[in-house]
Amino acid sequence: MVESIEGNWAVGKAFDIHTVSSEYLGVDAGGRDRYDTKRSEMGQLVYELKYAQNRGAVARIVELLDQIKGIEGFDALVPIPATNKKRAYQPVQLITAEIGKRRKVSVLDDLLLNSGDEELKGITDPVARLDLLRKALSLHKGERVKGKQILLVDDLFRSGSTLNVATDILLTEGGAARVCVLTMTKTRSNR
Repeated sequence: MVESIEGNWAVGKAFDIHTVSSEYLGVDAGGRDRYDTKRSEMGQLVYELKYAQNRGAVARIVELLDQIKGIEGFDALVPIPATNKKRAYQPVQLITAEIGKRRKVSVLDDLLLNSGDEELKGITDPVARLDLLRKALSLHKGERVKGKQILLVDDLFRSGSTLNVATDILLTEGGAARVCVLTMTKTRSNR
């Protein structure tokens, strides 16, 4: 169920929604809220890759993405840099590397850098979120994208803040000719 996602990029697609439903179950013995969450197939795969350290999910994710046509027409794929740098591996970089290998498109995994240490998913104020993103994201050897067609890749589309800032950087600082976006999933709301 590929859905369009809007932003300052030329074309944006999310492969599927992340969660189908989520029912609040109450508080567990540790004081944490518990939910019964049902995810789309892609949503479950992304969840397993990120939180259950299931690297095997990458192959199925990329297999599902075979339904998206035209990726091979880009000059380069650029993964959104991770916020959580403590992970043993970075899910978006793994996915992007595999897409690049499968579609024979170069991957610039060091083009965008994230100097921020703060997880953004807890920040709901859009102005504060954009301010943090503008300070955290930067371009490394940006001349590599001048005049190029770029596909930005991320795992989850929520508000689009990260992708909008990254697109702006690639277009204005890097001189990219065109930036499009592909995410594995999108949330049902942008909160």
